[in-house]
Amino acid sequence: METSVEQTTPRLPGPTLTPSLTDTEDPHPSLSDWHDYEPNLEFDDTELSQAPDPRLIVTLDDDALISGDFVTPPDDIQTNLEADNYEEQLRVASEMDEFSSMKTFEELKFIEFFGTDKQGQHIIAIFACRLPPKSELNNTAFIHFIIQKMEAFVQNDYVLVYFHQGLKDDSKPSVDFLWNSYKELDRSFKKNLKRLYVVHPTMFIRVIWNLCKPFISVKFKNKLFYVSSLDELKENLGLRSLKLPDNITEFDDRNSASRRSSGLSGSRRSDESSLAKTTQFGVTLDFINQNSPCLNYIPPVVRKCVDHLSVSGVIDTEGIFRRSGNYGRINSLKASVNAGENVDFKNEDTHVVAGLLKTFLRDLNEPLLTYALYDEIIKFLEWTKEERPRNVKQMLREKLPVENYELFKYIIEFLVKVMECKDLNKMTSSNLAIVFGPNLIWAHNQMSLEEVNPINAFIEFVLQNHRDIYMVDINPKETVD
Repeated sequence: METSVEQTTPRLPGPTLTPSLTDTEDPHPSLSDWHDYEPNLEFDDTELSQAPDPRLIVTLDDDALISGDFVTPPDDIQTNLEADNYEEQLRVASEMDEFSSMKTFEELKFIEFFGTDKQGQHIIAIFACRLPPKSELNNTAFIHFIIQKMEAFVQNDYVLVYFHQGLKDDSKPSVDFLWNSYKELDRSFKKNLKRLYVVHPTMFIRVIWNLCKPFISVKFKNKLFYVSSLDELKENLGLRSLKLPDNITEFDDRNSASRRSSGLSGSRRSDESSLAKTTQFGVTLDFINQNSPCLNYIPPVVRKCVDHLSVSGVIDTEGIFRRSGNYGRINSLKASVNAGENVDFKNEDTHVVAGLLKTFLRDLNEPLLTYALYDEIIKFLEWTKEERPRNVKQMLREKLPVENYELFKYIIEFLVKVMECKDLNKMTSSNLAIVFGPNLIWAHNQMSLEEVNPINAFIEFVLQNHRDIYMVDINPKETVD
């Protein structure tokens, strides 16, 4: 007996196929009935049986299909952001806004550089009369601008002078803003600030200070000084003249006429005829060379300072020129030197001796690099890289007086030795230029922040290229007995 196919074929797992499925002519029936047991899906097919609404038909011509230039109907929401790139565009837009604010702040010139004080510390001034409106003041761009302007100077000891006169009502900062700004400043701003002078304070300043006092450290409180006149400020800073906004000087004239009548003159030159012949601080190099035993035009006090600071264990002192020495001790040593006494640095603090050297340079009646070269030096960054070596060599070799040339060369050679110990003392060429730049060259009246950068860049260039600059002396110098 023949066995039917149905009886010999093994039965597949799963439910028995319905007759409608087994009898279908479709060779590939759906597997969903076997495995997924999905219910039959139903949909409305009336749309397929009816003609479409002509108003909803979008026609595309052949050219559009080939080129891909499809015309998209405008959306109700307008945007300038490109697809998939909105984060980048928002970031760029934010940076552009901050850049615009920075440019505005730069034009206001409410922050200036005053050079260095009698201890060789950088002086930064802020003018309240030039502050932007409160709407621009109370934003992150403002404090970032302040940080950017001061960052290079606050790595060393510095002095801040705040001129309160002329503050407008719409520029008065809120207490929240002042407190948030204070917290924004890093440790260098607070630690290296040696003095904060508030000039022409009003009740508003005192109220703000009393509100903030509970949250401020005792050390910071001791750095605050109120100054009621410009003569008092000049005396504290050791400056003979200040370049200030007219409204500040006019206000001071009205309130301090009696003090100003007996104030200091704008000239740095003292009457050398009445000074002891042994004087080395506060006079000209010519006076020192005529009256002191200078070897190769190097004043005795400079040579003694350099010899002491060049010794191993001293030259590698961390922050050797960045920290200020005891001011009273420096003044005592100055007096001893000017009196012709034989001073001994053996037991002196390193920062006191370093401060004495900076003080000597700052006390010169004319800067070591002379007033005549000031206008050329502040153009240093405008020179091309090819022009700089030639111009610097020519300037130093041909335009400096012999005593200035030799002393500047001597100072640079010493600073190069300091720079070679930078792994220990942290004094790079850039740091040394920031410290010594304003003590080697300054303007008749006052430097601006814009003029400090080329001065520092000039000094750094000399430090980095000293071998090439001083390899050959085209004008041999005579030795002074």
